[in-house]
This record gives sequence, structure tokens and C-alpha cells, in this order.
Amino acid sequence: MVSSKDVAKYAGVSQTTVSRVLNTPELVKPKTVEKVMRAIEDLNYIPNDIARSLVQKKTGIITLISGPLHNPFFVDTTTAIVNYVTARGYKVNVYFGTEDDLDSIYNSVLETRADAIILSSMLYEDDLFFKLEKLGVPFIMYNRKHRENRYFVEIDNVEAGYIATNHILSLDHRNICWIGGPHEISTFFERYNGFKNALKDSGIDVNTVSAFFTNTKKDDIERIFEEILKLPTRPTAICAATDAIAIEILNLCLERGFHVPQDFNVIGIDNVELSKHYSIALTTVGLESEKNLGFIAIEKLFEVMEKKSACIQQTESVKLFPRNTTSKKIN
Repeated sequence: MVSSKDVAKYAGVSQTTVSRVLNTPELVKPKTVEKVMRAIEDLNYIPNDIARSLVQKKTGIITLISGPLHNPFFVDTTTAIVNYVTARGYKVNVYFGTEDDLDSIYNSVLETRADAIILSSMLYEDDLFFKLEKLGVPFIMYNRKHRENRYFVEIDNVEAGYIATNHILSLDHRNICWIGGPHEISTFFERYNGFKNALKDSGIDVNTVSAFFTNTKKDDIERIFEEILKLPTRPTAICAATDAIAIEILNLCLERGFHVPQDFNVIGIDNVELSKHYSIALTTVGLESEKNLGFIAIEKLFEVMEKKSACIQQTESVKLFPRNTTSKKIN
């Protein structure tokens, strides 16, 4: 098999020059580039990405562990991350996972070389955190954080839960319910705490308010909606921990002949692109800056890679985006 050493000998240049031609040709004299490229063609040499990465001590690859694409939040953030990484001249290895298959994904990621890792799959007590630290590869979490409170970009989830709930309460709804996700995930845990704080500040006993917790799959959300319909007193408003849950609730309402916001007020958190669509117009809470959280996180990860930043600990402010799915309670 032809090697870069053979190409260098054939072209009459050093092996380092061959590497430069392959990776940064703009820094090499045109005549030298022409000479090396002719040698590559004559010898039918196929550059080996792995071999080049060993010389450079980098792979040119960023690993992304995203959540499932049935959640529009991950559609938005994955798109932003991949576009940014590609524009920076890197390749992206993308893994889409749920809590059910994270172990196999983690094993694959830890066995594959990458220059950095960005992920939105970390559990609050996840051992992966310490494995990544030991690995020594730059990494950052977005939309979630670990109990160690390092290497993350998130929104202010407690405040988001508070604002969403307070908005519903300000519209005179008192019979409300919460639909959230597993509390092993910091995002869901903190948003529920914000929900409880808003109830407490309004003098409402949390124990008198219905709260449901799901893994956010469509079938489970549908099961919870059926439970809500069977409550002795049907709530007039539903606070959903994510826009993905809220949008699914909107769909279930329409399927069963209910009207939003007349029969149910519905509010979410995240302000995903789909929520802005005029046919949905979901009232939600999201980034005050209206930036994409994935974009913010990947920018920060590159700062770490380029030694411009060390330990990222960033919590973004949030605000309410009132739209068509909430309104004053009709007495």
C-alpha cells in the first residue's frame, strides 16, 4: 500500500510537506502543491484520515449526542450545531438517543476518537461525566447539567417553570396541572421546581395540584392526557415542561374535539421554531436572546478547544412568548 512517505520520496519533498499540501495547501507554494498532487495521482495514493490525524494530534471530528428527533428542540439544536461545525471545517458524528439506549451510545463514543464532544443526554448523576473528564477531551452539555455543575450551557430552567406557571395564574386559572419528564434530568427537575415556586407564591398548596411525569414519548403523553380527562375536576390549563409535550397535547385536544384555549390553556417551555408557526402559535417560555441554545453551546465548545475559555458554566435568561394557546379564564 502506498504511503505518504512514498509520495514524499517520489515528489522529492519531505513527509511534512505532503501533510501540509493535504491539510493546508494555501500555506504551500503552488509549484510544490502541483508536484505533490502529481505524485499522489501517479502513485494512486489515497490519503488516510486516521494517519493524518495522528500526525496532527486531531481528528477533525466533533461528536454530538442529541436527544430523539420526535422532539423539535433537538431538530433545531442539531441543525444549528451541525451547520456551525461544518462551517468551521469539521465533520460531525451524530448520535440520537433516549434514556433506553444511552449506554450503548456512550460506549461507542468513548471508543471513537474525536476532538470534542457536545451532548444533551447527561443525567444529573451520570458516571459518564467523570469518564469524559478522565478522557481529557473537551466536552460541553447543553440543555442539561451534571451535579458537578461544570461544562454546561442551559436556560434558567427554574425561572422558566416559574414564568410559565405564573403566566397561567395571572390569567385567573387555578385548576391547573403539570406534565413533565424524569427528575433524573436536571432540566425537568428544575422546571418543576419553578412550577412549585410559582404555586407557593400564589398561595396554592402544591399537593392539591395534579402533576404527571412521563418519558415524553407520544404514547405516554397520550396516556397522561386520558388520565387528565378522568380527573374529578378537569383542569382549565396545562403547563408542559417542554414545547414538544405541549404540541402533542395540542394535537390530542384537537383529536378529541376540544378547543384551545377555550377548553384548555396550554403553555410550553423552549420556544422551538415549530411553536412559532402560525398554525400552532404556542405560548411558551424561551431564551430572552431568542438564540439557539445548541448554537450558543457549540460556540462555547470551540472556545474551550481553542483555549479561549476553560470551564463553561452558562445559564441563559428567559422570557415569556405569549401566543394563541393561553387566554383569560372564562367564568
